[in-house]
Amino acid sequence: MSHIPFDAVLFDCDGVLVDSERITHVVLVQMLGELGWTVSVEDAMEIFVGKMVKDEAERIKAHTGVMIDDAWLEHFRARRNEALARDLVEIPGAPAAVRAVHAALGGRIAVASGADRRKVELQLRKVDLLDCFEAHIYSGHEMPRSKPHPDVYLAAAAGLRVAPARCAVIEDTVTGARAGLAAGATVFGYSPSGPGHSSAAALREAGVAHVFSDMSDLPGLLARWGTHGGAA
Repeated sequence: MSHIPFDAVLFDCDGVLVDSERITHVVLVQMLGELGWTVSVEDAMEIFVGKMVKDEAERIKAHTGVMIDDAWLEHFRARRNEALARDLVEIPGAPAAVRAVHAALGGRIAVASGADRRKVELQLRKVDLLDCFEAHIYSGHEMPRSKPHPDVYLAAAAGLRVAPARCAVIEDTVTGARAGLAAGATVFGYSPSGPGHSSAAALREAGVAHVFSDMSDLPGLLARWGTHGGAA
């Protein structure tokens, strides 16, 4: 493929590489129900997608009277991971797109996720992409602040030894897009139809450089970037 005019590409994981959000939120809704908060999967996705559950502890307490603790979160992650290991599939076109970008950039790609490392590694292994990212997996759980703060993207750029301003970020939520923009990167918004992803309009309003709906288009989109005044 043609030259990509970025020094590195940084990928979000959930909703960009793997179709995990509904699986995760079905488990979350079950566990919130056990605490006394009856909420639909769709409403839970509106609230929690792109965020760490622990950061919404006060909201959960307001609905249940229970302050979730580390033990509750560990139980949630265990049940979530069991469901992901059983049911997870890739975002259509993502594995081929990742491998094309990896080849074009000589391996200068990373995953920068708000999820915990164990979840990210499980998911990448499940869709056969762990080898592309194994040395460059960055978790918001290991940063001072998670998304929408830029910490995880700044860490990924530093790990690849590239300037954040020379990175492309691939995100599907406003929360993640804000993190990439705050890092100084060029953010591309992935917005297919269906729940679990921010709308194209919301991503544009957040300030992404371009919105696309088919992950198979990503390598060509990146390669064309910079021509015709910056747009693909």
